[in-house]
Amino acid sequence: MEFLDIYPAIAARGTVKLPGSKSISNRTLLLAALAEGETHIRDLLASDDTDRMLDALKALGVPVEKTGANDYKVRGVGGAFPVKEAELFLGNAGTAFRPLTAALALSGGHYTLSGVPRMHERPIGDLVDALRQLGADIRYLGNEGFPPLEIFPAAITPSTVKVRGDVSSQFLTGLLMALPLTGKDVTVEVAGELISKPYIEITLALMKRFGVEVSRSGWSSFKIHAGMAYRSPGVVHVEGDASSASYFLAAGAIGGGPVRVEGVGKDSIQGDVRFAAELVHMGARMEWGDNWIEVRGPASGKLKAITLDCNHIPDAAMTLAVAALFADGTTTLTNIASWRVKETDRIAAMAAELRKVGATVEEGPDYLRVTPPSRLTPHAQIDTYDDHRMAMCFSLVALGAPVRINDPRCVAKTFPDYFERFAAVLKREGVPVIAIDGPSASGKGTITQIVAERLGWHYLDSGAIYRLAALAALRRGLSLDEEGALAELGEKLDARFEDGEIYLDNEVATDAIRAEEVGNAASKIAVFPRLRQALLARQRAFRQAPGLVADGRDMGSTVFPDAVLKIFLTASAEARAERRYKQLMAKGICANLAAILQDINQRDARDAARSAAPLQKCADASHLDTSSLSIDQVVAEVLARYEALSSQ
Repeated sequence: MEFLDIYPAIAARGTVKLPGSKSISNRTLLLAALAEGETHIRDLLASDDTDRMLDALKALGVPVEKTGANDYKVRGVGGAFPVKEAELFLGNAGTAFRPLTAALALSGGHYTLSGVPRMHERPIGDLVDALRQLGADIRYLGNEGFPPLEIFPAAITPSTVKVRGDVSSQFLTGLLMALPLTGKDVTVEVAGELISKPYIEITLALMKRFGVEVSRSGWSSFKIHAGMAYRSPGVVHVEGDASSASYFLAAGAIGGGPVRVEGVGKDSIQGDVRFAAELVHMGARMEWGDNWIEVRGPASGKLKAITLDCNHIPDAAMTLAVAALFADGTTTLTNIASWRVKETDRIAAMAAELRKVGATVEEGPDYLRVTPPSRLTPHAQIDTYDDHRMAMCFSLVALGAPVRINDPRCVAKTFPDYFERFAAVLKREGVPVIAIDGPSASGKGTITQIVAERLGWHYLDSGAIYRLAALAALRRGLSLDEEGALAELGEKLDARFEDGEIYLDNEVATDAIRAEEVGNAASKIAVFPRLRQALLARQRAFRQAPGLVADGRDMGSTVFPDAVLKIFLTASAEARAERRYKQLMAKGICANLAAILQDINQRDARDAARSAAPLQKCADASHLDTSSLSIDQVVAEVLARYEALSSQ
């Protein structure tokens, strides 16, 4: 899928069971592999990152068996890896690449480690420098200080090791997890301020669970004691991912809630769980349980801007940058320099994409300042930079405006079914719909547009949807008999109606869809059930606040059966034929009134006999005969009927 359109919702509420934490999953896999004994891992995250770690461990001789949907049994090797020669591809998984580099450097083998191009742009020099202090033999195969790497067997001499802490906490994590392999006393001294401290807390907590307790002096010095070795705790349950929780918690804060996430709670070992507390500072209302968090929007209805040092929630802070679009002032996020060496330069990427939706953004070396617009720019096309968190963060824009997420599949890195889960908490019910159905040439298209304009609502021309699908199929050279391909096209149809124009793929197609070839193609493809189902979902997505006026043949019966007002608009065949005749003559097109009348009568008969969506008046629709009425009179009558319902 090249893009995903997310249509506006008026609220967010529901319950979400979180996938396992990426940080905990990959740390647990590596510790289980290095430990003595068999470890049963429950609720492991299913993602690209964990797949890379699993593949690497198997290649290194670690017996791994899948025992359930997200459960694994790992038979630890009790120390260094048994396979001494391997080439490992680790994608863009920093939580696999950095710790494995350290463990392999102390394993006495010959290994090469590589990844995707972006992984080769992410620094690793500080970790390599620290390992070389122990005697490790590591060489760069590309640019100095960056992957890919080649590791050779080397004599390791335990000593005091210094490592920078102000670039990535993964360097310290990798060292700490690997150093018990030496069997000796080793002290790690951190140079500079240690960033992302909560991730080191995860590392220390998991090492302790596997029998290795690290002594430390604040955040500047850590000591691994001689004789320490990893031992399986038996069973390890992976917590839900607190970073992933941030998107749903923010949705609840922005969209009113309540939204509950299950899998993390007040006893979580993940630092990003503190994101919830920062939402409280923005005005959200929060409740906590042992294994859940529930959020509601502010009592005032609008979030408050904040200024925050984000060192304690480096990944989840990205979600705050998008939540700032819904706050009442300028939000400033500081101490986020680590964003620049993640899956992409997240400070630059976030600034660029926030500007697309109308925000005023100031970016610095380690900060971001976001001032929301008075109105979000609709239909912004968000680039995701092959970064899962960019894609998930910007889905929140849909709580204020329609948004397109490019390359949505990048979420597979940590949360493959994220958009399905997110869609489940978005709520569009309560948005009123006026459904105007009727036969050909009854004037329903014109009336729909004018009523929508008078109310300030959106409008939908359902007949145009099928013509747009036909036009798209013709332009792409698709066979009009291939139901599967047509259904796939229908699911991704890029259509919208604005200012009296009809758009396909961001180009005006108002006149193009009226071509005879397109009309014939639309009639042909409209019989396919799978395409009709795809376009049904597409039509329902037009239901956006503050309201929708939709015209067609089955708007009230099939597409929007809960419409607040259903009108069956009709006129005598003679009146409709005369209107069509005058329209054609006004455009300079020669026409024959008798032929037009005959065509309308024949079309009425076909439409009434259709097997799919036949033309018929709903039992709860009100009839409106326009034979002797002007357009203004019909519009006034529709508005009067809506106002009468609204006042009840």
